[in-house]
Amino acid sequence: MIIVSVDDHVVEPPDLFERHLPARYRDVAPKIVHKDDGTDVWQFLEFEVPNIGLNAVAGRPPEEYGIDPTSFDEIREGCFDIEKRILDMNANGVLGSLNFPSLPGFAGRLFAALEDKDAALALAQAYNDWHIDEWCGTYPGRFIPLAVPTIWDPETLAGEIHRVATKGCHAVTFPENPEPLGLPSLHSDHWDPFWKACSDEGTTVCMHIGSSSKLVTTAADAPIDVMIVLQPMNIVQAAADLIHSPVFKKFPDVTVALSEGGIGWIPYFLERLDHSYSVHKAWTGADFGSKMPSEVFMEHVVLCFISDAVGARLARDIGVDRITVEIDYPHSDTTWPRAPERLADDFAGTDLTDDEIDQMTHINAMRFFTYDPFRYRSREQCTVGALRAEAVGVDVEPRSKSKRPATSREGPVKISDLSPTA
Repeated sequence: MIIVSVDDHVVEPPDLFERHLPARYRDVAPKIVHKDDGTDVWQFLEFEVPNIGLNAVAGRPPEEYGIDPTSFDEIREGCFDIEKRILDMNANGVLGSLNFPSLPGFAGRLFAALEDKDAALALAQAYNDWHIDEWCGTYPGRFIPLAVPTIWDPETLAGEIHRVATKGCHAVTFPENPEPLGLPSLHSDHWDPFWKACSDEGTTVCMHIGSSSKLVTTAADAPIDVMIVLQPMNIVQAAADLIHSPVFKKFPDVTVALSEGGIGWIPYFLERLDHSYSVHKAWTGADFGSKMPSEVFMEHVVLCFISDAVGARLARDIGVDRITVEIDYPHSDTTWPRAPERLADDFAGTDLTDDEIDQMTHINAMRFFTYDPFRYRSREQCTVGALRAEAVGVDVEPRSKSKRPATSREGPVKISDLSPTA
């Protein structure tokens, strides 16, 4: 098996802005501050941006999971150290990885808080240069570069898409719904320069759950378990919004990846999509030309799953040529360090062929993200077994890393316990 993950995460190191930001903007750059309570936070303007514990729990026992802020010495070094990340990837048998940001938010909204948009652009470009040149560039062939967007201006964003494409980056993260961020929706023509740039450069747009800063919730006093269970519903909403937007009609070469949304829901969604269209198009004005909306959807959308046995059984019905896999390291849903075994279990309940499994585990990712690891390593060096052989001695057993007493709470954790920055 060869595994390429199209959804992992990086916890940015403290020296993030040291080498790529023009000197005149260094005073406004986020900086790490070690607080009296033992936590590390990024200080930016009047904001404190903590490393939320749940975002970096790989290698820790589940009893230490939580929403409380944490420090660099409490999380696994592979979260922020590129050398250790490669070792953790090897130990998990993972060849390639696309890494979403933590500090600026999935949609780069932190930088947008600056009134000085020249400074905001400098920060976004410095971030992208660090990510492409250092984080991904240190080990060629092991990472799929992912740009953060200059979300405040579509023309500037289009320029950044073109700029990073010259550096070999053909993926960008974008909110699954811009409206909660106070921005025009997917249904407006506001984003047309962005979509055109992505179309021109062959850049895949990655819409990650929670990238609109809004998750599906029911009530403030509901247990946080409700929100965790419903997280993929953000992607279902995004899928319905996207297919009924003008994006694919106006820009037929655009590709969108629905990151961390799973795939088991896809068959029913497509069935419902076509049913709704057939029944209601006469009065709603929906028009997909000679195609059904499910066909248009599957021509433009990349589907992603971490562990989804139901989705694996339905993979042929969905379309094995559109499915990719995710590891989600170092988040709480990660299958690290047993991703190959988890995938094997998912596929064991199917009659999928080796060729079909190869499409989902790496070939589709290579195609959709302009990624060719075989330029740097032979195919034989890219398998789970070969990579794990390079990770002899890497400790993958859960280890307690907590330096501080756990926050005492009465009863279950509730949605209202989340801080605004979480």
